[in-house]
Amino acid sequence: MDLGAGATWKESHLSAENDCKISLQSSQQVKQAPFRKGASGVRRLTVVKKGSAVVSSRRQPRSRPETLIRRREILDAAVEIFGSKGFAGGTLQEIADQVDMTHAGILHHFGSKDQLLLEVLLHRDETDVAHLEGKHIPDGLALFRHLVKTAFLNAQRAGIVQAYAVLSAESVTDDHPGRDFFQNRYRNLREEVAQAFRVVCTERGVESEANIADASAAILAVMDGLQVQWLLDPSEVDLGRASEFAIEAIVASVLSPRPSPLNS
Repeated sequence: MDLGAGATWKESHLSAENDCKISLQSSQQVKQAPFRKGASGVRRLTVVKKGSAVVSSRRQPRSRPETLIRRREILDAAVEIFGSKGFAGGTLQEIADQVDMTHAGILHHFGSKDQLLLEVLLHRDETDVAHLEGKHIPDGLALFRHLVKTAFLNAQRAGIVQAYAVLSAESVTDDHPGRDFFQNRYRNLREEVAQAFRVVCTERGVESEANIADASAAILAVMDGLQVQWLLDPSEVDLGRASEFAIEAIVASVLSPRPSPLNS
């Protein structure tokens, strides 16, 4: 193979393990040989420098667990910064300072501020279902029980709740990078809740499903609205108990419809 400037590669098998060492004959520059895998499975790189002996080095792969831990630290910092200052107000430099990194280091892991925001939102949703079978919210009556448990859990993680409340509110503004995420999220959640209502209605012989769409949207609205009230005045609003009361009332209104007391 011609590498230019009179440089040529020679290959020779130097060990029983079939480790390949490649020598470069050149008086002008240092060339790097391709990586080759020996019988031991270790990738080795051999180079020859002018006036020096052959040096063999190992390529150390990036530690995936360490990378995942680092990304998690950045996400946690982003939740705190975005939650307290919003997406527009919070900067990548502030997030970088929280984890002793540079601005460029954050971009290395996430590419852009917009992408980091989406990763934060996805991370929040994945956390909610991490303990569930199949990592997906259940169906039927179990879904409503899951929503109640989530409300009680949220009362123990104000940082995540605050970030979600701020970012979801911001997403209604023009050109917000999270708009599509929240639009699709609410659409999907409304359908998940509506399907759970349909399953329960079928199981209990409830024929009227006229209120399912309204009830599905109402449950999500109540949960998110109570989160805002709780964030503003946690000593006066019991997030878990108030959410449980509202969810039970809405589910009961679908399963056991009665004339509205407001019309009497």
